[in-house]
Amino acid sequence: MSDTDGKKTLGLRGGPRTGQVKQSFSHGRTKSVVVETKRKRVIVPKPGAGGSSRNDPSKPGGATDAEMERRLRALQAAKAREGQDQEERAKQEREREEERARRRAEIDAKEREEREREERAKARAEEEARAKAAAEAAKREAAKPAPAAAAPETTAPASAPRPRPTGGAPAPAGPRKADREREERGKGKGKGGDDRRRSGKLTLTEALGGGGRQRSMAAMKRKQERARQKAMGNEQREKIVRDVQLPENIVVSELANRMAERVADVVKALMTNGVMATQNQVIDADTAELIIEEFGHKVVRVSDSDVEQVIEAVEDAEEDLVSRPPVITVMGHVDHGKTSLLDAIRNARVVAGEAGGITQHIGAYQVKTADGQVLSFLDTPGHAAFTSMRSRGAQVTDIVVLVVAADDAVMPQTVEAINHAKAANVPMIVAINKIDRPGADPMKVRTDLLQHEVVVEAMSGDVQDVEVSAITGQGLDKLLEAIGLQAEILELKANPKRSASGAVIEAQLDVGRGPVATVLVQNGTLRQGDIFVVGEQWGKVRALVNDQGSRVKEAGPSVPVEVLGLNGTPEAGDVLNVVDTEAQAREIAEYREKAAKEKRAAAGAATTLEQLMARAKENESLTEMPIVMKADVQGSAEAIVQAMEKIGNDEVRVRVLHSGVGAITESDIGLAEASGAPVFGFNVRANAPARAAASQKGVEIRYYSVIYDLVDDVKQAASGLLSAEIRENFIGYASIKEVFKVSGIGKVAGCLVTDGVARRSAGVRLLRDNVVIHEGTLKTLKRFKDEVKEVQSGQECGMAFENYEDIRPDDVIEIFEREEVERSLA
Repeated sequence: MSDTDGKKTLGLRGGPRTGQVKQSFSHGRTKSVVVETKRKRVIVPKPGAGGSSRNDPSKPGGATDAEMERRLRALQAAKAREGQDQEERAKQEREREEERARRRAEIDAKEREEREREERAKARAEEEARAKAAAEAAKREAAKPAPAAAAPETTAPASAPRPRPTGGAPAPAGPRKADREREERGKGKGKGGDDRRRSGKLTLTEALGGGGRQRSMAAMKRKQERARQKAMGNEQREKIVRDVQLPENIVVSELANRMAERVADVVKALMTNGVMATQNQVIDADTAELIIEEFGHKVVRVSDSDVEQVIEAVEDAEEDLVSRPPVITVMGHVDHGKTSLLDAIRNARVVAGEAGGITQHIGAYQVKTADGQVLSFLDTPGHAAFTSMRSRGAQVTDIVVLVVAADDAVMPQTVEAINHAKAANVPMIVAINKIDRPGADPMKVRTDLLQHEVVVEAMSGDVQDVEVSAITGQGLDKLLEAIGLQAEILELKANPKRSASGAVIEAQLDVGRGPVATVLVQNGTLRQGDIFVVGEQWGKVRALVNDQGSRVKEAGPSVPVEVLGLNGTPEAGDVLNVVDTEAQAREIAEYREKAAKEKRAAAGAATTLEQLMARAKENESLTEMPIVMKADVQGSAEAIVQAMEKIGNDEVRVRVLHSGVGAITESDIGLAEASGAPVFGFNVRANAPARAAASQKGVEIRYYSVIYDLVDDVKQAASGLLSAEIRENFIGYASIKEVFKVSGIGKVAGCLVTDGVARRSAGVRLLRDNVVIHEGTLKTLKRFKDEVKEVQSGQECGMAFENYEDIRPDDVIEIFEREEVERSLA
């Protein structure tokens, strides 16, 4: 029975023709399969449509003439492009072949020239050797005795012609001729190499020119490979061994740069040694040393501090030293007339520009005397808060002028100035000022100075003293004369031809000019365009401004100038050094900044858990007043921070969260808001965004121009954090006569007020045999049966204690009141 019995094949009318195929399988099984035979579709165009072109059997798919034309054009364009591409490739191949041929010709020409040069050198050496041998042979022949005349005639054959002697010694014609013929035969063989190569098989030995030890086949292959690489431009360079400077820690990419190796190769070498590191990670010196040695370079261990070796002091030659102006620092107590005295010398009015009439900045000036001598003056503040400023002034100076008011004598800051001058080991000149005042007593000043081991010349000492008046100008010429005399004794010299070095007297952040540092040049000459490093900052001198406000091109020794071009505000007292390159300056500044940060972190961190817990326990009862402070110059900021640190006691202290130079910014307001601190501005103001942020966040900003007011206000604010002091005022005593028991109340003491007054709201203590056995408050105070507020002395009353009933006759009741008293910081 077939599979199609009783079934019809589905399909369309007039569709494909059907048929059956019988399939045979193993074990006698068969199967009939219905198959279809599809007919090829013939497209018959409709009559009258498409024209005669549709009936063209040569056109595939019944394409139109336009389509065929487009296809033909596309085919032609494709063939044209293919032809152009083939031509271009052939042209490029020809160019490459010509380039390779040119390189091979150059290499062959160079090798040919080298061989010819070697052959000429060899021939010249052989010629010289032959000439030398011939000369020696001629000498030996000349040294032999001459034979008898008859002997050579009888022994010589008749056919041999006798050579005629041309000189004293016979010329060795035979050996030289043989050598010449042998050489000519060797040259002929060398020149005929091409003929031999054409004539038969050329061996390696014959190509190299004969016997002797020849180069191996491997050596020839290596030479051919080198020549081929050289022709292709891939010649391997000889490895250069470098001295790699290795610090304690180094970034992988920097290590690769110093070795002139690829970063990927260095990372691969690290992974081979078991160190998984990327190019931006830091590795230690020992690991880096292994990698450097693996690459075949030499290790030079350096320390981080070695970057400062470029600014080490160099001794100057004696012939390079020239005289320099002296640096004079004016020191003394506040309001003793230091700045006024300097104004009288300079014919200026600096005092009028200082807030409150006191100096709060360190100033540097140059003065030219009547005899043409140039003096450099430093004016330091006399206020107690500016101790560090006076210390810096004494360290960079040559002479200290100690100003003491004749009507005020020696004061605390006068003593401090004396100590600074002694510590710096600089000579001192005492200027007794204000001698025009009615109460002036110069002799008292001299005697007071004796207590501090300052003996003036008037008291048979070695310290010069001059009586002056800044108002009338009296004694100013004598003071300048004394300064000039002292400078001559010191014989001050410096080398102006070397790189400059100096000290920062003051630094500030100017709105229009950026960071500005007042620098006193101590050695060398500072020029515009010099690259320098100062403390943790570096820069390039953009401009130099002298004390008169004029721009100068250079500043020599002992000249104070303002330096513009720093990348940040340095600390007052930092040393300025000129270096060769910006890279050196940046590296030194980064090293110093890193060292300072590590030092601050080490100072603020507890080393052990016990120390941390002890510090937390100490600060548990301590209240801090945080503040944010900005000042106009670095010296003032430093002085204010030191003054803030001195405010406080065991309960309260002032903590300066941030201090800086320049205007109050929005970041300062954000810091103050986060810590709940006020912002103090000393001779600076907040910018517009900072004012808006302060108003929005409720941060208080206070401005000051006199340091007294700032310190007093901070003291007052810190005093408000102190807990009030509780004082007890005793207002009366009462003696218990009898004890009663009252229902609903408990025990009630019948008392007689013996002293003062008994009040219901007051505190009471119960004394038994003058020993306090209870302290508390009264539950009730009655006079007869009425509740009263107070009972006067000499009257009887009833008292009951709150939560206490152990009362006995003859006990004494002490009545007192507590009072809170506000405390203040001294």
